[in-house]
Amino acid sequence: MKRLKAASLITAIKTPYTAKGEVCLKTYDALIEKQIAAGVDGIVVGGTTGEGHLLSWEEHLMLIAHCVHNFSDKLIIVGNTGSNNTREAIKATENGFAIGMDAALQINPYYGRTSLKGVNEHFKRVLDIGPAFIYNVPGRTGQDLTPEVIEPLSTHKNFIGVKECGGNDRIAYYEKQGIACWSGNDDESYTGRHEHGSHGVISVSSNIIPGIMRQLMDKDNLAQTAALNEKVKGLMQWLFCEPNPIAINTALMMTDAVPKNFRLPYQALTLTQREQGFELLKTIETKDLVGDNLSLLEDSDFNYCI
Repeated sequence: MKRLKAASLITAIKTPYTAKGEVCLKTYDALIEKQIAAGVDGIVVGGTTGEGHLLSWEEHLMLIAHCVHNFSDKLIIVGNTGSNNTREAIKATENGFAIGMDAALQINPYYGRTSLKGVNEHFKRVLDIGPAFIYNVPGRTGQDLTPEVIEPLSTHKNFIGVKECGGNDRIAYYEKQGIACWSGNDDESYTGRHEHGSHGVISVSSNIIPGIMRQLMDKDNLAQTAALNEKVKGLMQWLFCEPNPIAINTALMMTDAVPKNFRLPYQALTLTQREQGFELLKTIETKDLVGDNLSLLEDSDFNYCI
């Protein structure tokens, strides 16, 4: 638990695909090696950014096992084994721990929402299995996990903390109660870390600027990193110009870090949106970007598969 709570930068790693729509493990490993080289503490496998909702459970668990086998000596492996189906979440979480993941990322039931009493029971069942981060993202689930829900859960022996998208005031409140929080909003994560006491960030942006995100989460040279945060804030905001992971997928294709293959229903950003991102990415030194060849790309460069 100490190791998990000490992780200040965890990347919600992207899942790349081949032209036929299969998971591309060669590219996946190259992306993770970039994260390790940048000093990232851990990865979330099959999160929203990693398109866990587009993966079969066989693919999902294969990726967790693959990461445990290849990278668990260098990274904390967090498996996104949550579901809106408690039975499914339990089975996936049991399987994830059986194959060696360090922790789970658990979400409250979405779409087929339940009462707060039901949410509480759902989380208790999955927390009983092993260490877990609770993910509060009301913009996706339609249900805010308020302190009324989180505070009782925080006493569970397997509760690590919260990935909180509800803003820095909420994070500051929890941290004062001794409840560990990681920002779920990249553009707020710097102030969340250094002004509101968060434990760090579970990040999308670190897929493409891991070294910069590492600097922003470290507590050294704050005067210098404050300026760096302002420099990249526009890029962070652009990465959410459409529902995640559309923009980070497009950006990694623009830097030639991943094959230009989308699994439907995701589509590449428009040319106008790519032009905006291109100008932002140009301000980042090549050594700080994942990928070696920044280009605008044509609409015809993207391939769509299922």
